[in-house]
Amino acid sequence: MAVRSAMHQAGAAALTELLQFAIPSADRRTLPCSCGHPAHYRERRPRPILTALGKGEVSRPYYLCRHCHTGPFPADVELDIENTEFSPGVRRMQAAVGQAVPFDHGRQQMKLLADLEVTTQAVERTAEAIGENVAAREQQQIQRAMQLDLAIVVGEPVPILYVQMDGTGVPVVKKETVGRKGKTDGPPAHTREVKWGCVFTQTGWDQEGYAIRDADSTTYTGAIETAEEFGKRIYLEAWKRGWSRAQKKVVMGDGAEWIWNLAEQHFPGAVQIVDLYHARQHLWELARKLHPNDQGAQKAWMKVHQKRLTGQGKIEKLVLWLRSIQSTNTEVSEKIRTESDYFETNAERMRYPTFRRQHLFVGSGVIEAGCKTVIGSRLKQSGMFWTVRGANAIIALRCCHLNTRFEDYWEARRAA
Repeated sequence: MAVRSAMHQAGAAALTELLQFAIPSADRRTLPCSCGHPAHYRERRPRPILTALGKGEVSRPYYLCRHCHTGPFPADVELDIENTEFSPGVRRMQAAVGQAVPFDHGRQQMKLLADLEVTTQAVERTAEAIGENVAAREQQQIQRAMQLDLAIVVGEPVPILYVQMDGTGVPVVKKETVGRKGKTDGPPAHTREVKWGCVFTQTGWDQEGYAIRDADSTTYTGAIETAEEFGKRIYLEAWKRGWSRAQKKVVMGDGAEWIWNLAEQHFPGAVQIVDLYHARQHLWELARKLHPNDQGAQKAWMKVHQKRLTGQGKIEKLVLWLRSIQSTNTEVSEKIRTESDYFETNAERMRYPTFRRQHLFVGSGVIEAGCKTVIGSRLKQSGMFWTVRGANAIIALRCCHLNTRFEDYWEARRAA
């Protein structure tokens, strides 16, 4: 560690020498200012900068506009260090640790692994700033997508491409829930919903006919936003993944109405499948209402009636049978009516025997796992409360990293 520290010091000293900009020649001592007037060279000014090698210093030309009295530093723009005390390499490290772990843990990692002293607040601010920049670039792509200005993604045909959607709550600070109702009457909301989606592919199945997801084929996208805004986001992600050349297209989700509205709007013609485990959950909830405090009766009821759901796919008969149940309990009667409507509305999305004969997935385990590993593990740890702005920045940054587009982002940033 001592040798590493000494090498860093030597490297930082050498880098400082390289960052001593020469006095501009006579023909480059006047530059246009953003106000439209000329800015004139005054002097070279030094400033400290934390680099991947440690503390250094950059000395660069300073220009002053006599009209607006601002002083641009062109070299800062060239080096991508404008309005920051960190080099691009250090900011990249802060973004990488900030999307993966709590900010203070990230600070500790930077000290341990790179021997760089930064504050917890610096990791937070930098990670969120880069996440916001990632999100802003995404919004530009979304706008182009809505204007049908997307390049055709050339490649081999995709046998089966899936889009899965879901929602998960993220704890937020109090000001973000003002006027919002909680899940139950009375207490106010303590979370905001992240609209969450993933895209993956399938090219085969096992010997028993069960679908096998292609390894490393899953990409994620999401944000705390309206369903309308999220629809554009998930459409862009599907397009990037080859939706236009997919031979079979599948949209999966639970029974939430917003999911199927988006499916009809952005993915017309796709096979729509309600997650089997959510459908079973609805039956279990009804079983518990019909046979409270009797697990044996609940299991027996499920054993008989879930066959209509999973074994036969005869949802219409299941609905007729549910509607035939009589109860003097108002709450139970309302539950029967609600679940009957749920199965009737989603009947065509619950033809599970047919879907399985086509070797398709019938469960949305991929998006469920993504909610836990991508959102939950980073944004829902004990004691965490986010602003919508901060949460969306980290979600954008995390998706960029997990979708293996982090390198592409930095390449595009350097080229800009």
